[in-house]
Amino acid sequence: MKKIIVPVEKIKDKEDGALFLWHGVSRAYRFVNEAYERDETYDYTFSVRQLRQGNTWKSIKDLHRTHPDYDGKGGERDQTMYFQLAYKKEGGDIVSTLSTSLGNGKGKSDKEFRHQVLEFDFNGSVGMAGLFMPYSNFRITQEYKYEAGKLLETVELFKKKGNQEIAFMKNEEVAEMYLKGKFDSASTIFQE
Repeated sequence: MKKIIVPVEKIKDKEDGALFLWHGVSRAYRFVNEAYERDETYDYTFSVRQLRQGNTWKSIKDLHRTHPDYDGKGGERDQTMYFQLAYKKEGGDIVSTLSTSLGNGKGKSDKEFRHQVLEFDFNGSVGMAGLFMPYSNFRITQEYKYEAGKLLETVELFKKKGNQEIAFMKNEEVAEMYLKGKFDSASTIFQE
């Protein structure tokens, strides 16, 4: 089993790009009887340090499971994850290649990075890889509300069986952006 916690290269400081700090909460839902049901035992708080350098973003996310009855099946109560996104233009779309401590994949975004969808295969790095795992993939849908200083994110865990997706859990995250002031418009735009 491969365990990756943080990037192998140093993430530089703010002067080398736009630095975003996010802090938020996540509400967990488990897919049961063809519908999502609340599962408070998998709720967490999180913080993200995101450095945007040109068309590359590097993020470190720390999360803490907050419920005393958390069963540990989703990994350690406290986890650190790393995400690197490399953006490029493909046809008329802005696409990204993901390299993360959870697995690798791809994504799609609008030019101002307000809405994006990221999908990647789980590589088992949090200690749960195996044929009988209830999920094998992640999908992250992000809505950056720059002017309000918020990030809304849905993290879906599911298994692929042929062309079928079998839902397992989802987390709905709401994060506040921390910086001096707020943006009047999108702070970063894809560079052609």
